[in-house]
Amino acid sequence: MGYVVFHMQKTRGTDSGTSAHIERKVKPSNADEERTHLNRRLIEYPDGIHTRTQAIQHRLETAGLTRKVGKNQVRAIRIMLSGSPDDMQRIVREGRLDEWCADNMEYLAETFGRENIVSADLHLDETSPHIHATLVPIVTTERKRKKQEARAAKRYRTKSASHPRLCADEVMSRVKLKGYQDTYAAAMAKYGLKRGIEGSEARHVGTQQFYREMFVRNNEIAEQVVHLKEQRQTLTVDIAALQAQQEAAWAELMQTRREIKTDKLKSMAVDATTKAVERIGTLFHDPKPARYEKQIADLQGIIDDRDKRIGQLRQEIETMKAGHRKEVAELKQGAHEVLRAFARVGDLFPYVKGLLKWENYCKTIGLNKEQTRMLFTMQPFRYTGDLCSVRYGLTFKADDVVLQFRPDKEGPGGFRFTINGKEDDAWFQQQRKEMYERMGIDVEGTEHGRRMKL
Repeated sequence: MGYVVFHMQKTRGTDSGTSAHIERKVKPSNADEERTHLNRRLIEYPDGIHTRTQAIQHRLETAGLTRKVGKNQVRAIRIMLSGSPDDMQRIVREGRLDEWCADNMEYLAETFGRENIVSADLHLDETSPHIHATLVPIVTTERKRKKQEARAAKRYRTKSASHPRLCADEVMSRVKLKGYQDTYAAAMAKYGLKRGIEGSEARHVGTQQFYREMFVRNNEIAEQVVHLKEQRQTLTVDIAALQAQQEAAWAELMQTRREIKTDKLKSMAVDATTKAVERIGTLFHDPKPARYEKQIADLQGIIDDRDKRIGQLRQEIETMKAGHRKEVAELKQGAHEVLRAFARVGDLFPYVKGLLKWENYCKTIGLNKEQTRMLFTMQPFRYTGDLCSVRYGLTFKADDVVLQFRPDKEGPGGFRFTINGKEDDAWFQQQRKEMYERMGIDVEGTEHGRRMKL
């Protein structure tokens, strides 16, 4: 069971740097640009408001504040909501990400007031899905210093206790921060997430601090690389010296071996000569020399037969080598012809290469090879079975639908995949909507609930 992530941080001024990060006006090094288009805005801005910075200012101007906002006063609070990486990926696989987002937005609205949450963005292009929300800390409770001011010599004009005012300290008091961790964990318990360890010394690392540490770490790595290169150069010189010493030692060893071998051969030659003389003397005194002559003739015949067999085997080996070389040459020639034919097919039918890019997609959504081949004929065909949505991670039942590839220069590989005349993504979106409606879930309310209009 993983942990919830609920981090709050005060910000002063326009906080334009964080706005640029959230709205991806700058490209973070830890974000995958190929998945940036999956990010979603969960709250729609009011008419005429186009950025997070403008939304913060708009809330301050329309909240009915009577006090002037100070230059160094906290105007907004950043809130980051997520969970343990493995658990967030599990929520995505289970198709519950939309439900998780809606529950987070409901929690923020109930805890801080719907009108005070001026922006919320879901990021899916980083390691773990997470939400960046922005809270303008407008409160209507009585100021803590009001009683002290009442006893002071200077008198302040009477104000309504429920009059709105900007106060981040009241929203982020120590007691309330602890309470947020408890209540948020309770709201996320349905997703298998629990509260973090109370009293833990772990601390959140901000974006600026993260990039600062990354910069320092990269510099340290660069210095280590330079140091390792110097060590490598020194080791190269040492290795060359050791190799030279090894070669000299090896040459000396070989010379010693040759000398020892020569001495052994001389000793063996003397011993063989002595034994030969002794055997010759024995033969002259043997009463049956014809027996030895027959044994020698038999051994010579065996040697001749083996030499003949060795010659035959060598000839067979050469024949097999020639056949193997011929087969290899034929296979290479056939491969070249296949490549040339494929190149001609690509020139004559350029759309073939484009269709090959769709092969894995067809397999992913649940089509077999025969059905994919029918699609590649560019003719519509009817299909009944299961179709899997890559985007939503859901499988839908398709009953007698018409599948077809249509040429489109702007589409992937020059084609568009349609289901009943609609683009595949639009068809999957409609099926998902109908599924939610059958389950009794107001999908329109879920979608637009994330984009609450102030």
